[in-house]
Amino acid sequence: MVARKRLSGIECSIARSLDVIGEWWTPLVLRDIFYGLHRFEEIATDLPIARNVLASRLAALVEAGLLVRRQYSDGPPRHEYHPTAKGEETFGVLLALMSWGDRWTNPDDTPPVTVLCRSCDTQTHPVVACDACGAALTPSTVGVRPNHGQQTPRTKLVLKRA
Repeated sequence: MVARKRLSGIECSIARSLDVIGEWWTPLVLRDIFYGLHRFEEIATDLPIARNVLASRLAALVEAGLLVRRQYSDGPPRHEYHPTAKGEETFGVLLALMSWGDRWTNPDDTPPVTVLCRSCDTQTHPVVACDACGAALTPSTVGVRPNHGQQTPRTKLVLKRA
């Protein structure tokens, strides 16, 4: 396996986020944990993933502070994995990926799962909106401003559109 280049040196929050959750299988491991599968064996049974890869992904998520490992058995020692507050904040990212996949990758237009809001018991879809005014955030409604006084080619392009 070829070692993946670290992206932490790029001044971009998307790149740095991918260093944490962008490894192959990681979003699906997080999905399973959010669906209530907390034990190694449950996740290994659900995903067609090599056990060493799953162990590596779980260890990396614990090290990054997205999951905590809790022992539930002494003989032999066995652990469950639960999201931390930091880990729970990845849920919106996964919902956004799911929504995009439902729209653009489903051959029969029927999503594999339906998302329900427990507050109002209604089918729902994730929406990315401004937290101040509620307007939808799209490429045509968003601009960016560099915070460190230095514009990169990436931010110059976005600023021109705004």
